[in-house]
Amino acid sequence: MTALAHLSDDAVLGLLARSDESALAELYDRYGGPAYRLALRIVRDGALAQDAVQDAFLTMWRTAAGFDERRGKASTWLLTIVHRRAVDLVRREDRRRAAPLDDAPAASGDATDETVEVREERRRVQGALAQLTPDQREALELAYYGGLTQSELADRLGVPLGTVKSRMFAGLGRLRELLEAGDSG
Repeated sequence: MTALAHLSDDAVLGLLARSDESALAELYDRYGGPAYRLALRIVRDGALAQDAVQDAFLTMWRTAAGFDERRGKASTWLLTIVHRRAVDLVRREDRRRAAPLDDAPAASGDATDETVEVREERRRVQGALAQLTPDQREALELAYYGGLTQSELADRLGVPLGTVKSRMFAGLGRLRELLEAGDSG
């Protein structure tokens, strides 16, 4: 048991705001595991998940003084930071992986045709997503690109689970219509 184990999260965060390194260690002991599991579920890569968690704890270290306990729990704040960092890493990795494909010289054979088709399909889907309402697009992107469940979406967005389900159902239906219209047009 650590010297700070008896303190509440808010009290430990208060110490962290005063640059107390033992407070950072205590928060890591408490939430390092759940933070890593969340990041891993999103990025699906152990090294990237560790990067997301490390960056999140560093952000907490730098911004702890600005935390307002009236707006939520310290653990929720931390896990929100982890989630954001993990999604940012996924997006960065997607861009990094996609960039060489766009710049690579064309090779002969079926593999190149498949790459062109995949890129074109990605553009079509992104174009269709852009035509959804902002709420529908956000729900679908967080679910499919961010790896969130509908329950996690409801918590994250601060809306009832039924609202998330409605947005996703309507968004998927509209997306299907847009993509089918593109196929026939």
